[in-house]
Amino acid sequence: MRSPEVGSLLLEDQLCFALYAASRAVVSYYRPLLDELGLTYPQYIVMLVLWERGSVSVRELGTALQLESSTLSPLLKRLEARGLVRRERRTDDERSVAVGLTGDGARLRKRARAVSVAFGEAVDLTPEQRATAMHLLHLITSNVARRSG
Repeated sequence: MRSPEVGSLLLEDQLCFALYAASRAVVSYYRPLLDELGLTYPQYIVMLVLWERGSVSVRELGTALQLESSTLSPLLKRLEARGLVRRERRTDDERSVAVGLTGDGARLRKRARAVSVAFGEAVDLTPEQRATAMHLLHLITSNVARRSG
């Protein structure tokens, strides 16, 4: 594999395009798996945070997912309408809304494990390659976010 030239305008040299293509492939792969759970990818990542952390504030959820409240609110409304989450004003701070799992939302976790396993098999990386990929993606995200303000 050759190294891309800095300043090149060849599509094959664009890291942004490689990230874009990878993102599209990942979301496309996830779609039928998540259809079986009745979730979209953004709803799935909301559920991942809730399965991991339990009840969180909408602000904490937005920070974890790097989503604005205006994007998160419709997702939460749809998940609540499906009976997977509940939103409640916090008693200690009425300006803050807590989001938590319902029983159905908690039970969905067991079925969702198959999604993670299937994707792990699809990417077909060794544990070391997976760790390297995760590190590099986090580094790219952090570096770009820092420069974009």
